[in-house]
Amino acid sequence: MKVTLKDGSSKEYSQPMAIIDIAKDISEGLARVACVAELDGEVVDLRTVVDGEHSLNILTFDSPQGKAAYRHTASHVLAQAIKRMYPDAKCAIGPSIEEGFYYDFDMQSLDREALDKIEKEMKKIIKEGAALERFTLGRKEAIEFMEERQEPYKVQLIEDLPEDAEISFYKQGEFVDLCAGPHLMSTKPLKAIKLISSSGAYWRGNEKNKMLTRVYGTAYTKKADLDAYLEHLEDIKKRDHNKLGRELELFTTVDVIGQGLPLIMPKGEIIIRTMQRWIEDEEEKRGYMRTKTPFMAKSDLYKISGHWDHYKDGMFVLGDEEKEKDVYALRPMTCPFQYFVYKASQKSYRDLPCRYGETSTLFRNEDSGEMHGLTRVRQFTISEGHLIVRPDQMVKEFKDCIALAQHCLQVLGVEEDVTYHLSKWDPDNREKYIGDEKVWDETEGAIRQILQELNIDFTEDVGEAAFYGPKVDINARNVYGKEDTMITIQWDALIAEQFDMYYIDENGEKKRPYIIHRTSMGCYERTLAWLIEKYAGAFPTWLAPEQVRVLPISEKYLDYAHRVEQELKENQIRCMVDERSEKIGYKIREARLKKIPYMIIVGQNEEEENLISLRSRFKGDEGQMPLNEFVSSICEEIRKKEIRKVEVQDQK
Repeated sequence: MKVTLKDGSSKEYSQPMAIIDIAKDISEGLARVACVAELDGEVVDLRTVVDGEHSLNILTFDSPQGKAAYRHTASHVLAQAIKRMYPDAKCAIGPSIEEGFYYDFDMQSLDREALDKIEKEMKKIIKEGAALERFTLGRKEAIEFMEERQEPYKVQLIEDLPEDAEISFYKQGEFVDLCAGPHLMSTKPLKAIKLISSSGAYWRGNEKNKMLTRVYGTAYTKKADLDAYLEHLEDIKKRDHNKLGRELELFTTVDVIGQGLPLIMPKGEIIIRTMQRWIEDEEEKRGYMRTKTPFMAKSDLYKISGHWDHYKDGMFVLGDEEKEKDVYALRPMTCPFQYFVYKASQKSYRDLPCRYGETSTLFRNEDSGEMHGLTRVRQFTISEGHLIVRPDQMVKEFKDCIALAQHCLQVLGVEEDVTYHLSKWDPDNREKYIGDEKVWDETEGAIRQILQELNIDFTEDVGEAAFYGPKVDINARNVYGKEDTMITIQWDALIAEQFDMYYIDENGEKKRPYIIHRTSMGCYERTLAWLIEKYAGAFPTWLAPEQVRVLPISEKYLDYAHRVEQELKENQIRCMVDERSEKIGYKIREARLKKIPYMIIVGQNEEEENLISLRSRFKGDEGQMPLNEFVSSICEEIRKKEIRKVEVQDQK
């Protein structure tokens, strides 16, 4: 038997061996920290017996596969603890995830006290050190086995598998779980574990199914690493836009209004309005023409575009197709409306490119289980645009759309937080798309070449394209690690045919244009959520809903405080006077909690000398200065949209 290791070296053995024994032969130290192994490209348990010629890579916790197996084993320990403490609980699924694991149970909800008790039982199970033993059953026997154990969710999972499938299980002590693996050899290597939280989750993510109890946890090999992660979670809580956005009075939600329909409050509206005006100005500098189109249209429009066939489930339909002649739907996108703006007059090749931009309110019928704060909503506003171009203009205009998106990311200070994706069609699922394979291959190849020419690192995602063309998705992760698409730029060589869009070329002949669907900064609500989390609510001054707060030391200096306020407002600086009869220290602390960039403190000396005392969240106490000097400085900061760094960590 011959085994080739990751470093290219080979080992010869006279008889079949378990991978763990090979690991011990390579290095006793490696064997002690081994989690699983990669055997000929497949991740397997260390107990797997090797025979013949193979390539082998021992995987530790430092590898993604090792972490996954380690944490997946921890999820089984959680399930075993739950079954000991709550025998009537039914187990659903329990995978590892990027930062830990979760397990879904059909059982009562769990509070923090219950989680702590379960965690204590998990530590007992780990100390017992039971081996994880894999065995398999045929599909029929597997169903009977789980029916005997009264695990209906496991039975459903097995029933979804092929008739001839060999079903694998893992046993540890008295607990047996349906599982494909791989796992650690025993529970003993699990060291630092923590149950993080519990929440509700629909079975299989479908709101029509039963709500289960999901328990989240994590596991590390060292307590210090766990402590660092828990500290990271505390920072996340401080940045979570759903919590912080409400505390800062940026938005709220109301049950009687509905899920996914946030109320943007005055402070949040200021931020969105500021971004919107900036984006519209940026687009107009680049030759975009503004349109304003209806919020709804007859189904006829969406049938021409293909949305009725390919996207109807995601739309809000108004009326009954079977009973009414004209059925309307709220628009999920603006493109078909802007096509008719284009078609309102005949265009020649000299009129192209024709760039339309619109601040569009859109409506999408998202699943209720997907709703979250501002990142997944049913009504949202977007910086949407469509460029109708000649085929020979397509590459340049597509690059310009990427450049505009990158400019917006840079100004907002988030350009380093994004990833780029080439979202492609899935040739194995052709009914989802229009057009033939040749067009898709050509357009995907063109985008790939553009990204390579621009030296942009990107990944390719099969099945993520729009039904009419491939696209570039610019994504960002929220504080919980979930990736959301922030900006999209789509290449469309197909829709013009369906809308009979054309231009007259230099020979007087009708030709089909290409179309670019794009956003400059995407959805304003989602962008607001992103910025709340990026800056923990401490927005750059140009975006801050309140840029300056004027703090009189006592009521005697209110008149001077209002004169300062008036001067600031005349220079379009957002500010207010704190007129309350509180101590100045209290006012300063509250202004800091509200994340206000600047505080102006005025008292007797400031009034007599016609000065202000300035405190900022960037430098702390900046001392006294003339008001006009500060006005000049902050106006320049706002004009340039500067992102100032905090130079002081604590301001008393």
